Amino acid sequence: MTFIKVIGCTAMILASVTSAIAQGTGSEGIFQIYNNTNSNVVVGFYTNDGSGWSDNWLSEFLDPGESAQAEFTAESGSCEQTFQVGWLGEDDEEILDDPIDIDICSASNVYLDDNEIYYD
Repeated sequence: MTFIKVIGCTAMILASVTSAIAQGTGSEGIFQIYNNTNSNVVVGFYTNDGSGWSDNWLSEFLDPGESAQAEFTAESGSCEQTFQVGWLGEDDEEILDDPIDIDICSASNVYLDDNEIYYD
């Protein structure tokens, strides 16, 4: 299991934590990302609360079968976020998946499957 810390996120992205913690979400501000694919490598994980895309949250690639953990640390912010996943493509290029909306105040896990991305 690979553990990551939120890095380079904007103040607004980090601000989302308090709402999640205040509402007592499943992991009290901890967000887990699971790469459940058979052969795809995750190279990027980005969020957007309406003020623009964050920097990449991942400090390391996330191989198939691995998971990563991020902890929100800010004091206020929006529960409504959009996230986007970057996959390793040919020639080491990053291929961005379609953005997905998420309510981080009620969800604390993101599952990246071969043909589906979902959260709970």
